[in-house]
Parts: sequence; structure tokens; C-alpha cells
Amino acid sequence: MRIPFAKQQLVTLKESKSNTAKQIILVRHAPPLVSRKGFFNAKAAAQYISDYDAADVAEFILEHEAIPYQQIKKVYCSTLNRAQLTARTIFGPDIELVTNPLFREFERRIFSLPLLRLPIKLWLLSARLLWFLGLNSRDIETFRQARTRAREAAELLAKDATENRTTVLVAHGLLNNFIQRELLKMGWKREVKGGNDFLAVHLLTLHP
Repeated sequence: MRIPFAKQQLVTLKESKSNTAKQIILVRHAPPLVSRKGFFNAKAAAQYISDYDAADVAEFILEHEAIPYQQIKKVYCSTLNRAQLTARTIFGPDIELVTNPLFREFERRIFSLPLLRLPIKLWLLSARLLWFLGLNSRDIETFRQARTRAREAAELLAKDATENRTTVLVAHGLLNNFIQRELLKMGWKREVKGGNDFLAVHLLTLHP
């Protein structure tokens, strides 16, 4: 799978690459190799989440003009397998990979309805919506705790970018979205908006 750079996403990329601008690049992981076909009961849906977290990812090539590949020596990454495999594929086996639990995806918990069989997409969507409402967080972090974690992650990335100019994170869709929100509150500007698909790339900059 080849993911080309979409030029229509480019806003002011050349300006963002000035010598004084700080950059944070957020990348979502590649598609995990786990089947979504068929109908799942609650137990199978819970197993799907475990399989998803442990899965390998599909082969891909990511070509994106917002990423200064040759300049990147260190990449921040989720502790989850799919993010680490994605980072190694994009930046090579010799990249310094800095894993941190701060960058894990927001947790999901399948609620107990043992007789119900649904497509996995509906299980995951329902579980997430209930979690947002504070109704499905037993034994996992709450939505409030997750937002606090996203803020801490944004602060870590911003500090690194201040020291090193360009900072890269390979992590997860929902987490990256909330990190972006926190960075925008901190005064960062969004230069490239990559959407929510697998391998989406977002670029945020901070000018002095």
C-alpha cells in the first residue's frame, strides 16, 4: 500500500519550514492485520480489541512532503505494537524510538451484552460513545483522565520541539486528535490537516 502526499492538504508548508519555526508531526499508525468481518458477540468483540493491540500492520510506503525524513533521528511512539511497527517502517530500523505510555490510544471496554451479535464497528462505536458519557469506564481510565493524559503528551512534545525544532510522534487516531486540540490551545498552528485515516499525517508549527 502506498500513501502519497495529498497536495491539497498543504496550506503554508514552505513558510512552516523556516529556520525559526518549531514543528510537531503527528502520524497515525498503519492498518493492523486483524479481520473485522462477520458478527461478534461481547466476548469476541473484547478479544478483537486484544488482537488489534497485538497485531502486525499491513505493508505500506508513506510518502509525505511534510515529513523531513533525512532530518529525523528520534521518534516518539506509543507502547502499542502497531505504532512501533509503523514508526520503524517509516523511519527505518536505526531510528531512536522513544516509547511512552502517555502515547497509548484511549482505552476501550466492551460492555456486557452476551446474547447480542453485532458487526465489530458497532461494538467499538457504542463502547466509545458510552465511555465519552462516563458510562463505560470500569477498570480503565476515564475520559477525563484520558484528556489529562493527552494534555501531558502535548506538553512533552511541545517541550521537545522547543529544544530540537522538529518532533515526531507515531501513535493513534483519537489520541492524536486530542493532542492537536491541546497544542492549538497552547498557541500552535495547524499547517497540514491529514484527516483520521490510517497513516494520516498532521503538521503543527509554532513561530517565535
